[in-house]
Amino acid sequence: MGGLGVVRIVFLVLGAIGLVAGLLLVLGGGPDGVMAGIWLFVTGSILLLAVAFERTRYRSEQAERSSAPPGPGGGETADAALEPRFQRTDEVFVDPTSRRRMRVWLDPVRGERRYRAED
Repeated sequence: MGGLGVVRIVFLVLGAIGLVAGLLLVLGGGPDGVMAGIWLFVTGSILLLAVAFERTRYRSEQAERSSAPPGPGGGETADAALEPRFQRTDEVFVDPTSRRRMRVWLDPVRGERRYRAED
């Protein structure tokens, strides 16, 4: 399991513990426990929401809006043509999840970036 998977599990466990502990403190902790319970409940909720809504891959807004399937490495699909406004850059990195080499494409006017797996 990759490093990101471990982090997600830790956040899930801490978030669940925070939710339960916060709820128990609010319900039975007396006047002093209410504020601590609320804080724990909110913090646990934020951790759980962060895991639920975290984007783990490199996708454009266009791909997200159209619900296009992720390409190799999680970036843009390899067979879909990029708009001509995107220029190939020298920036390359290895996606920590898929271990695929990813190339960055940039729209120099808007600063928008796209990511594509390279073989």
